Amino acid sequence: MNLEINEEPISNLSVLETISIAFSVDRVLEPTLMKNRLIGIVLEERDLETPYTKDYDALDGEGTTRWETRFDLTNWGLIVARFAGSPLGGAVIAFDTKNVNMLEGRRDLAVLWDLRVGPEERGKGVGAALFKAAERWAVSHGCTELKVETQNNNVSACRFYQRQGCSLGAINRFAYPDLPHEIQLIWRKSLSK
Repeated sequence: MNLEINEEPISNLSVLETISIAFSVDRVLEPTLMKNRLIGIVLEERDLETPYTKDYDALDGEGTTRWETRFDLTNWGLIVARFAGSPLGGAVIAFDTKNVNMLEGRRDLAVLWDLRVGPEERGKGVGAALFKAAERWAVSHGCTELKVETQNNNVSACRFYQRQGCSLGAINRFAYPDLPHEIQLIWRKSLSK
């Protein structure tokens, strides 16, 4: 496949709405204290009795076109993967943006705000190509670290970020008061210049 990966103006965010971010949830990662150890946590996979579909774009107040009403997107980047002109996936990266708590007030930290690949293209290297492009984008903007948020119900995304060299940096069981069964997982990756 002759995949084209290019940065596009952030004003083109609506292109991401043509790419489904929905995924099937048939298992979750449960943080568990390591046995016979003083410290340490492992993420153990647990199958769900009743699988369901999760779509972040369908959540109230979420979705790509709503971001510009909540944040200043001046320092945000959009990278789109296309084949024969059709979008297959995209990544949005943020840095140096007020009111984005994930950035911790740092100017050398970028957040991979969104990474999506259409369901029919998943597992074919599109996500990895987008992740590498997001890393390059962050480095070109002076960032030394990349941060990503996932949830324990997105096992495929967690495994993907591990394969990209990210390390689990934080687990927050109480990040989502309206979704108490979901656990926030924060992944980090140091970037080389």
